[in-house]
Amino acid sequence: MDQFLGGLGWLEGEPHRAALRGLLSDKPTTPNIVFIMCDDLGYGDVHCLNTQYGKIQTPHIDTLAAEGMTFTDAHSGSAVCTPTRYGLLTGRHCWRTKLQHGVVQGFAPCLIADGRPTVASFLHAKGYKTALIGKWHLNYQYKDQSTGVFLKRNKNKLPPVGATIPDGPLAHGFDFFYGFHHSRDMDAVVENTKVIGHDDAVTMLPRLAEQSVRYIEHAAADARPFFLYVPLSSPHTPIVPSDAWKGKSGISDYADFVMQTDDVVGQIINAIDTNNLAEETIVIFTSDNGCSKAADIDELAKKGHRVSGPYRGSKADLWEGGHRVPFFARWSGEIPPRSHTSQTICITDFFATLSDLLIDDIPEKAAEDSVSFLSAFYGQPIVTDRTGLIHSSISGHFGYRMDHWKLLLARGSGGWTAPKESAAKQQELPAYQLYNMATDPTESQNLGSEQRDIAHKMYTLLRSDIEQGRSTTGPETTNDAEPIKLWKSGSPTPDL
Repeated sequence: MDQFLGGLGWLEGEPHRAALRGLLSDKPTTPNIVFIMCDDLGYGDVHCLNTQYGKIQTPHIDTLAAEGMTFTDAHSGSAVCTPTRYGLLTGRHCWRTKLQHGVVQGFAPCLIADGRPTVASFLHAKGYKTALIGKWHLNYQYKDQSTGVFLKRNKNKLPPVGATIPDGPLAHGFDFFYGFHHSRDMDAVVENTKVIGHDDAVTMLPRLAEQSVRYIEHAAADARPFFLYVPLSSPHTPIVPSDAWKGKSGISDYADFVMQTDDVVGQIINAIDTNNLAEETIVIFTSDNGCSKAADIDELAKKGHRVSGPYRGSKADLWEGGHRVPFFARWSGEIPPRSHTSQTICITDFFATLSDLLIDDIPEKAAEDSVSFLSAFYGQPIVTDRTGLIHSSISGHFGYRMDHWKLLLARGSGGWTAPKESAAKQQELPAYQLYNMATDPTESQNLGSEQRDIAHKMYTLLRSDIEQGRSTTGPETTNDAEPIKLWKSGSPTPDL
């Protein structure tokens, strides 16, 4: 049950902002913000979210949840890595760019266009220190210092020490960066704009923990507020728990790695608390998408652990297991402990939430798909003019969530779980799926043929949200790629 506080009633426009001022008047107007995002952590991998089907212990994440608010219907911006990270930082769906499916591979210009506002640049303009410690995965180029030439991936799988990255995080609002590009490029350790060394993937997670703790300790002595974004390397492949964690779970290497990830979260939270920053710091914890099949999902299930909890599918899919993610928020003294909300949110909503938090307007031509969930912290309804939430799979298939209805423009999972689209077509499955998430959260009963009017309405709204370049009201804008193909599995069905 949601915990509702007070009878304020949530309003739009200036009354909405006035209400925010009343709520926030006794708190820091610029609280610190720590955003921790795991890589491929399933909804069911967090024990407090999956007590019935979860076998992995996550005591530190569970404690964080108990000390704040649990969002039980939170979603990543996509069912795969790069698009979620783009959406988090820009407040805009990634498929509005040239990247219509899949992920980027590095050694290429950054996916975030020059001059596009990000949450980091927005906060930096408000006086925040801004840091990214972890995985970037939005492309950057490596430049050879001796020749000034950008390195090619096929010739330089391991960028040399000293290579520079002119279009990385520091070009998009961050003051400090320590980390790597993506999991297959993890050996090249980057600090700010330079490759500083080569290292083994096993040591990356401990490195990120150490750097995060150190950053918080230094920031505690600085009068300026800080934004620390920690996109962890785990439990994504390579699944490499350190020696101290091997065998801890008694289940598998993946389970060991999840437990080690939980410990890293505990280290970061402990650094906040021991430096007396809990009441001045908003902590958000989530994952970029569902659990990957690389975790050996079937074998885990045989041992009683369901990586997606009660939900269908996993990473890459349009089904809930692909994009419904753990999401907790803690702000001691502000967000009530052990509170819950079942309101639907998306990681892409972070930008608008910060705008409300700082009681400031979203920059022009920014956050086109972002809706503030700040009101949920206070037990109030989320006010939105967005008619629905758009989902996307690794192959670019679209889904649309409107209230308790969910439309999928795919015959199968749209991702990696069987049936994939080719097999689903051979099985002559319907061209689209419609589920009532209130009565069928496991997406087992396709109501598309019974509720064609609802499916048609949702399809029309989805098409409009895609074509107009934004899913919220605001200045006219366009997508970077035109036109965007709505149906990825053949021609539109006559039913819609």
